[in-house]
Amino acid sequence: MRVRQSVTDAGFRLMSSGHRAILRLSGGRVLRTAFGMPVVELRTIGRKTGQTRTTMLTSPLHDETRVVLVASKGGDDRDPQWYGNLAAHPDVEIVIEGETRKLRARTASASEAADLWPQIVGAYKGYGGYRNRTGRTIPIVICEPRPD
Repeated sequence: MRVRQSVTDAGFRLMSSGHRAILRLSGGRVLRTAFGMPVVELRTIGRKTGQTRTTMLTSPLHDETRVVLVASKGGDDRDPQWYGNLAAHPDVEIVIEGETRKLRARTASASEAADLWPQIVGAYKGYGGYRNRTGRTIPIVICEPRPD
């Protein structure tokens, strides 16, 4: 089990690094979207290292006031590392559609998650499959402007 988890985690890191490199090399023209959703670069502070950590994700819902992320990890039984980082350090930076936004992340309440879930699955049906594959509650993260 431990080896499988290590391989899964390494695969996610490799995919994220490759995606980030292609996005940068193409000047944001290639791989700007995935599965019909905008790709976002999430920058968090590592909960153990204190160093900046960068992850490539998609956002099924976003507007001028918020960016919604889904901590699905492809239906894995564990939360993604980036989720633990932002839980410890909620101030994040998100690059979406070429714009860097300084935001504060929080986990949606149960009622917020219930309201958002149909919209999330409407944006990408794969999230429904991830939910069916795992025994955990998949956290929905709402990133909003930081208070001044």
